[in-house]
Amino acid sequence: MLPVTTPFSTDGVVDLYSLRSNLERWNQTLISGYVFLGSTGERVHLDESEYLKIIEHAREHVTADRAFIVGAGQQSTSGTIKEVAKAAAAGADAVLVITPNYYRSAITQDTLISYYQAVADAAPVPVLLYSMPALTGIKLEPETVAQLTEHPNIIGVKDSSNDLDGFEQTVDLSPNEFAVMTGNGTVFLNALEAGATGAILAVGCVVPELCVEIFRSFNAGEVERARALQNKLTPLAVAVTTRFGIGGLKAALDLAGYSGGEVRAPLQPPTENARMEIAELLESTKNILTQRRKDEKV
Repeated sequence: MLPVTTPFSTDGVVDLYSLRSNLERWNQTLISGYVFLGSTGERVHLDESEYLKIIEHAREHVTADRAFIVGAGQQSTSGTIKEVAKAAAAGADAVLVITPNYYRSAITQDTLISYYQAVADAAPVPVLLYSMPALTGIKLEPETVAQLTEHPNIIGVKDSSNDLDGFEQTVDLSPNEFAVMTGNGTVFLNALEAGATGAILAVGCVVPELCVEIFRSFNAGEVERARALQNKLTPLAVAVTTRFGIGGLKAALDLAGYSGGEVRAPLQPPTENARMEIAELLESTKNILTQRRKDEKV
């Protein structure tokens, strides 16, 4: 699945036309669905009216065969419950709920269990857990996820850490029907080998075909093929996440023929040198997919 970016025009306005254009192109790929307004979608930079407008607009342009998930999560339980209800009313099929983090020392694993149980009790749509320790400083431990799998309205988790041992424990402790997905493109193949159901990858917005091919190759038993593709994906994934951030991801989208658009301040666009590096990495991924198509024709 793709965690969709939110395009902004040069004057800072949400660019719905570009969002629609991106969706129409992504709809031509084999990705299984979308997550709107999560970390990649700059939810924290949007007011409530923008948040709801994007959900309503995107709902019109996502095909019925793809998942339509929306990011949610305020610092209070009551605030999150209200936001989830509004996201569902605007068209969300499910919500990806990030951990609260402002009062970090008070957010224990027991606190997270109580939080997610209360949100799931009230939610009119299914809930997915979202562990993003690089941004929040809060990690959902495998045992915590395992306990939350018992709630009938909690259907999965997105783990965006690179803690593969923890990820494997989460898979082992979760029932088969519970979706355990990675949100880290640098360990996509490792996560699949550990038993991941799938992935929600920012880098996938730029190279969805490459990510789908890694998934296909792995499931077809073509592990060496998948590993070669992962080796091409990893440097690009690092560039458009940890190194150059959302600005780097949006620049990569522009370079790949999508509409990346601007970031909202205080985020900054990447430098020209960074853009050149991203362009080279994109070209490298394009070459390996081109070679695959040539091999299939031989």
